[in-house]
Amino acid sequence: MAKVTGLEGVVAGETDIGLVDGERGYLVYRGYWAKELAVTRSYEEVAHLLWNGHLPSAEELNLLKQEMAAARSMPEYLCRMIDLLPASVPLMLVLQSAVAALGEGNAAWPPTQKQGMRLTSVLPTIIAYRYRKLNGLTPVEPLSELGHAANYLYMLTGEVPADTHVKALSAYMILCMEHGMNASTFAARVILSTESDMCAAVSGAIGAMKGPLHGGAPYEVISMLEDIGTKERAEPWLRHALNSGTKIMGFGHRIYKTKDPRAEALQIATQEMIGNDSSFDLALHVEATAIRLLDEYKPGRRLFTNVEFYAAAILRALHLAPEIFTPTFTAGRIVGWTSHIMEQAKSNRIFRPQSVYTGPMPEAEF
Repeated sequence: MAKVTGLEGVVAGETDIGLVDGERGYLVYRGYWAKELAVTRSYEEVAHLLWNGHLPSAEELNLLKQEMAAARSMPEYLCRMIDLLPASVPLMLVLQSAVAALGEGNAAWPPTQKQGMRLTSVLPTIIAYRYRKLNGLTPVEPLSELGHAANYLYMLTGEVPADTHVKALSAYMILCMEHGMNASTFAARVILSTESDMCAAVSGAIGAMKGPLHGGAPYEVISMLEDIGTKERAEPWLRHALNSGTKIMGFGHRIYKTKDPRAEALQIATQEMIGNDSSFDLALHVEATAIRLLDEYKPGRRLFTNVEFYAAAILRALHLAPEIFTPTFTAGRIVGWTSHIMEQAKSNRIFRPQSVYTGPMPEAEF
């Protein structure tokens, strides 16, 4: 029997939330191109789409914005719990613990959109609270008049962000929302299938996202960009890497065999940043040079820019600290997780796959 690992190629369920087609470069959210939504819609609009199956009317959008703004505040007990955690505890573990603690009194079955909306709204507040406390800064209370992405930047920095920065971060977070039956989404659905609660399922998903094979890719792109440093060094640095067999981070994707549609959308969403941020301009120069050299060194391999490259470029241009890169990815993905959790509950059956035993057998029957 062939060795079976990783469940790659195995269909684990049906969904009408999202489609990922790597061969054709498709990423679809409930019948809409994700790359179009990222540059034409707000975070709240796309969240409504994933949760409800349709884009909101003006009245529905206004109500959702009000509800999300009202749900941003952290309960006092959660602030005290986070304050007691040692500074050495990574932020992703803080998020995992905080979300699990929010499950107290919210374990009703089936999970609801209200629960998903609450978690989505409060997660940026938790991230910003912990980040500022660790850096000796006073936590910033959320501003109800700001949208989801703008308020997140405001709570991190204490300053109302520029529209160009909000547009870039919003597009990035929308494109983080959903990506098929990835490891964290599958983990959430498995946990929920036991009829556990939404907070437990999201906490488990965060645990999966914490792993460097899932949520940590932008770090290495940032390291590459910082090592290159200037536009003049880009081609010599990249040629040296290719000649020595070093992987160029931010190019190629396990799923997408054409240009990552998420990278395409972020390229559009960040046009207004070009010329206004030297670090972002460097990233674009590195991208153009790398694509040219990859085609020269590895013709026919179809190694295009992936979303991690643009995520790194945007997060670096926004001056966000590396330790909040994966938490920011998480703050975007939570809409997809909660959508899948509610979908799982509608026709639930506990996940119980089989395994192939490869150990020894007893010498004789008992």
